Amino acid sequence: MNFIKLQGLGNDFILIETSSWDEADRFQKYAEFLCNRNFGIGADGLVLTGRDAETDLFMRIFNPDGSEPEMCGNAIRCVARYAYEYNLVGKSRISVRTLTGTIYLEIMIGNGEFEAVKVDMGEPVLSRAAIPMDGVGENVGVTVEAAGRQFTVTGVSMGNPHCVIFVDDIESVPVSSWGPELEKNEMFPKKTNVEFVQVISKNEMILKVWERGAGATLACGTGACASLVAAVLNEKSDCRATVHLPGGDLLIEWDMVNNHVYMTGPAEKVFEGCIDPNYILHKVSHEK
Repeated sequence: MNFIKLQGLGNDFILIETSSWDEADRFQKYAEFLCNRNFGIGADGLVLTGRDAETDLFMRIFNPDGSEPEMCGNAIRCVARYAYEYNLVGKSRISVRTLTGTIYLEIMIGNGEFEAVKVDMGEPVLSRAAIPMDGVGENVGVTVEAAGRQFTVTGVSMGNPHCVIFVDDIESVPVSSWGPELEKNEMFPKKTNVEFVQVISKNEMILKVWERGAGATLACGTGACASLVAAVLNEKSDCRATVHLPGGDLLIEWDMVNNHVYMTGPAEKVFEGCIDPNYILHKVSHEK
């Protein structure tokens, strides 16, 4: 089984090209094993992509626990890099079919070299029912009890649910302790990604993330977008800011004219390889 390993700000993915959206289904049962960093290839997610009948490309992603998220900002930049490197598309502006809908992006080229990807992440969803987030009323300044304490959160969906929490000192946050408790909190019926954010200025913030189904990662594209939206709603940020993540920086912009959020950041190929399908089948059947 051939694969490509790519990463966006340290958020790393196993990418496999397959023939169709539906064909990607057969890989879901292998995601947990393939993403295992000791017995498999190791990654924050398994990405399936290829040419699509409805759009230029499709993207499906499976988490290390086997679940399928609606969208992943870092993964879609990696898909764009793969499409550019392996000539799946012959243009810089492309459309990608995802579970959350069609995503449009621009591959940014400088002096004939790949530089970055600018992704139109669409409109942020702020309705509690649509995030989804239990309860009625505002999605800003909501009190959630978890991990033996109370958190003041802002709920945002960027095609997937996010719980954004502002903190004074990001280094003092026990992400791996608070994150899983908030991810599975009853306030979020489909679980949630969790972002801890320290605002530095009106156009700069630091972010650490606990991703639903993946745990603590070095970056989260949708999380950076949700954090910028939450910061604007809480009057802590302008509509354009640099978000510093453990794996690097993303430029996030919320266009108040069309209400779309844009994310610009890198994606890099790490290596390509081949894993023995017989080894996979043996390991997966043995674990079951």
